[in-house]
Amino acid sequence: MKFLDHIEEWIISTLMGLATLIVFVAVMHRYLSGYNIPVVQDWLISLNTSWAQELTIIMFVWMAKFGAAYGVRTGIHVGVDVLINRLSEKNHRKFVLFGLLAGATFTAIVATLGGKLVWDGGMHYFTFSSLGIATDALSGGNTSDLDWPKWAVYLAIPLGSSLMCFRFLQVAFNFYHTGELPHHDHGHVDGLEEEAEVQK
Repeated sequence: MKFLDHIEEWIISTLMGLATLIVFVAVMHRYLSGYNIPVVQDWLISLNTSWAQELTIIMFVWMAKFGAAYGVRTGIHVGVDVLINRLSEKNHRKFVLFGLLAGATFTAIVATLGGKLVWDGGMHYFTFSSLGIATDALSGGNTSDLDWPKWAVYLAIPLGSSLMCFRFLQVAFNFYHTGELPHHDHGHVDGLEEEAEVQK
């Protein structure tokens, strides 16, 4: 269950590593294709890497959606709390809870509408055809330039927003019981304390 506590980092770091690798390969391919090396140049030119740009854009969209959930969980999400911090403790608590629950409500709405977009955009066709249910009146939906179904690409909306909603509720629950909000220390690096103790 500890893995789920940091699922955003796993998703973001995996996507970032893959996007970096894809861009590196595409740039090297473009660069090396310009050299007149017999056989090698012909082979490189025959390779199509035009898909790399769209794939990395899709990856960055997914990173942004899950990065927002990470921001809520760790307390680095943008917030304007100058006035709220000047309120009495009782009113401060109420406004913070209201803000967190408003964030959860908003992201729940986005997740629901995103889920409907994905379902109506072709996921229903994919699901029904996979289960052997008749799909005569249904459309398979559009595909991206990569020839991927767009509903699969748009899954970032309901998945990322649902996780963000869950993180808002998690932070609100913790704040209600402890009065503490997550605080991100920009000078802190996870894992260094454990490493320092091991070296002692």
